[in-house]
Amino acid sequence: MTTGAGPAPAPAAPQQRSAPLVDLSAVVPVYNERDNIGPLCAELLAALDSTGRSFEIVFINDGSTDGSADVLREMRAADRRIRVLTLSRNTGQTAAFSAGFSAARGGIVITLDGDLQNDPRDIPLLIEKIGPYDAAVGWRAQREDTLVRRVSSRVGNFVRNVVSGDDIIDTGCSLKACRREALERIKLFSGMHRFLPTLLKMEGFSVCQVRVNHRPRVAGRSKYGVWNRLLVSSADLMAVRWMKRRTLSYRMTEEE
Repeated sequence: MTTGAGPAPAPAAPQQRSAPLVDLSAVVPVYNERDNIGPLCAELLAALDSTGRSFEIVFINDGSTDGSADVLREMRAADRRIRVLTLSRNTGQTAAFSAGFSAARGGIVITLDGDLQNDPRDIPLLIEKIGPYDAAVGWRAQREDTLVRRVSSRVGNFVRNVVSGDDIIDTGCSLKACRREALERIKLFSGMHRFLPTLLKMEGFSVCQVRVNHRPRVAGRSKYGVWNRLLVSSADLMAVRWMKRRTLSYRMTEEE
């Protein structure tokens, strides 16, 4: 299922860093996911191979202390399509995504979590659906989480859309595909990765929403609780609302 408004007029093209060196970049933040990243990497390689496009996988080690760094190092040595960025300390998921975006060399950047709950087999669908859009973002139709998490997520998504004036079904789903030139226009602040579709729309880019799979966590521990996520995201939401109200909007013509 795909939802979303039709493609918006393309914004003025920013100055490009360089031409893409590969077609696809998968960007995966990792914080203490030692038992999940090996299986995730194997699934990612299979999913990306199935697209028939050139690709890279960029893991960002966000200050892990559980031995994840050793696993990432072994994976890098086994397959040079795997890249590993190491942050000097744990800085949070938004900073890890931002570091991955800066390093990504693909024309399309795919994001997902490192806990195996996002399903890499949905990546070809996102690539197919992005089509004329600048981004294709996943929404988890059937959450494999506790009842408390499912209810709090549904309420949170409703409140975010009411306050922000947006229509994003699932702001918390990390599984997304974005064109690199669109990401280059976005300035991320702490916690703002959850509002990436809204930030893209604010810059004039087009977004479609795609139903994706969700899986239960089988190893490791969640880094977010219901209450700490609620408190932080509430402040972030008000910041996004302020930015939307202050975004410059104008049309211009030049006399011949």
